[in-house]
Amino acid sequence: MNSSEIDILINEISKLPGLGRRSAQRIAIYLLKNKSAKLSPLIKTLTDAQTKIVDCNKCGNIDMIDPCNLCQNSKRDDNTILVVEDVSDLWTFERTGFYKGKYHVLGGSLSAMNGLGINELRISKLIDRIKVQKIDEVILALSTTMEGQTTSHVIADKLETFKDLTITRLAQGIPMGGEVHFLDENTLNAAFQSRKKII
Repeated sequence: MNSSEIDILINEISKLPGLGRRSAQRIAIYLLKNKSAKLSPLIKTLTDAQTKIVDCNKCGNIDMIDPCNLCQNSKRDDNTILVVEDVSDLWTFERTGFYKGKYHVLGGSLSAMNGLGINELRISKLIDRIKVQKIDEVILALSTTMEGQTTSHVIADKLETFKDLTITRLAQGIPMGGEVHFLDENTLNAAFQSRKKII
């Protein structure tokens, strides 16, 4: 029978996305059998990540500095904000390289089941950015799940009062129920280029 420390380790690993108990057991055993070569470097890396990586107070990205490098990059278009659910979606757009504006990471989508309401997402911070900064276009690049679409509609409603602000969303190429960070570059680019005006 496993000791409580091993059980705790397995339970913590199994909480990571995409890992079940069996996978967590394999990882735990692998790490414990290779403590000096694998476990110790992992502990150091996790400790460094905890102390050195911070949330960008402006856009919600993660970086070593606040505001993040993307927010501080003067070569990026300050007049366009691409709204995404999560940092992984931001990274997906950055990997494609076709978007040159600024970002806003919501931190999820509206979901009563997950306890994510308007106050839990960074919607009010988006509105604050638009109030103080000259923004021409807000692009909603949220997933086509029910939660993502609901979130898009809520944001569009809240931004309706801003005159001269164009609100668009990604168009063709994204299947219903699809999540942005799972899309290939060509599909995402097609959806981005053919985005449609909401307001």
